[in-house]
Amino acid sequence: MAEAVRAEILSVDSMQVYRGMDVGTAKPTPEQQARVRHHLLDLADPAFPFSVAEFQLAGRAVLADLERRGVPALIVGGSGLHFRALVDPLEFPPHDPGVRREVEALAPAEAAAELLSADPQAGDCVDLANPRRVLRAVEVWRLTGLAPTARAGSEAAAAVRAYRPLLPVMAVGFDPGFALRGRVEARLEGMLGAGLLDEVRRLAPALGATASQAVGYKQLLPVVRGEATLEEGRARALAATRGLASRQRTFFRRDPRLRWQEWDDDPARRAAAARAVFEEAGWTS
Repeated sequence: MAEAVRAEILSVDSMQVYRGMDVGTAKPTPEQQARVRHHLLDLADPAFPFSVAEFQLAGRAVLADLERRGVPALIVGGSGLHFRALVDPLEFPPHDPGVRREVEALAPAEAAAELLSADPQAGDCVDLANPRRVLRAVEVWRLTGLAPTARAGSEAAAAVRAYRPLLPVMAVGFDPGFALRGRVEARLEGMLGAGLLDEVRRLAPALGATASQAVGYKQLLPVVRGEATLEEGRARALAATRGLASRQRTFFRRDPRLRWQEWDDDPARRAAAARAVFEEAGWTS
């Protein structure tokens, strides 16, 4: 489809940003990348975290360059959050390791009390029963002076809730329905056959806190360390992938901009169906 409309591809997969994580993220092959220019791949070493805020900066720079060159952007994949970080006015408050350590030293009740003292209505925006979210809200409050209700009441936050993008967006979705479970299993088997376990073994010493949580890698790391059998790792990876697929389905189904099309097992016919939607709206020549 990218070739047909002369577009360049932006991956919004949260783990394809890491170099060397190729098989387990289904990263486009060198041959595919030679056919169409791809962006937002291989941006970081897997030993170091690459935040969605960093991804947003990199991705928006690409989009600005494509706009200058008059080239369409075809955004594909993976993480709903990363997709929205590119096209919607999502704002990511700063982090500070020192402040974070101070906040983490608080007891949960102390953190919640500080948040409620600064913002009595914080419970409307933050799950006060979730210590991680409370700590993050306190960290942001200490760093920026912005309470949760103030952040939630901003114009950008309202635009995010209403799915009002920063730039024109048209999105097409395909959902295989009940066939999804079998497709997930076949995909995992294909990855294992293509050398996923060897890739995990090779990368294991270099996987940082974020990359090591990638679905498939996380479940196979105990296998390469001798702490689990391959069958155990495979079963856990399969369950985790199915769970991820279910969460992605829920996330994207909420987005009213997606135009869902009838599933077809033939990827060429899926591409044709997507292109027909764009052509009907005047988005392609």
